[in-house]
Amino acid sequence: MTRVRVTAPHTGQGLPGQRAAGPVESRETAQDSDVGQVFVRSLIRSQLRLALVVAAGFLLILAAFPLLLVLAPGLAETGIAGVPFGWLLLGVGIYPVIGLSAWLYVRTAARNEARYRDLAGEQ
Repeated sequence: MTRVRVTAPHTGQGLPGQRAAGPVESRETAQDSDVGQVFVRSLIRSQLRLALVVAAGFLLILAAFPLLLVLAPGLAETGIAGVPFGWLLLGVGIYPVIGLSAWLYVRTAARNEARYRDLAGEQ
């Protein structure tokens, strides 16, 4: 059996030794200028802020589950099919919260990056 190496097709091929113009070159150009550096720092700050807000919101909701059980003591004693409600709340109720947090983060991070590309003039 022979091994086959699969690679991406070359785009924008030029003469040997000549750099092909493409996204890498435009990124380098955007980061080399003063305005480009401001855009990059702004993107980094917005992504960090987004990560902190999503993490804080997730932790707040996660902390609210046990608080709900403490504030409503009868709720903790009830069970569904022999499983305590607290276990069900933490075991089943948290997964939609994780999925929603992840979906919001990815959607907003992609929007931030698209805004950066628009400002930096990248494709």
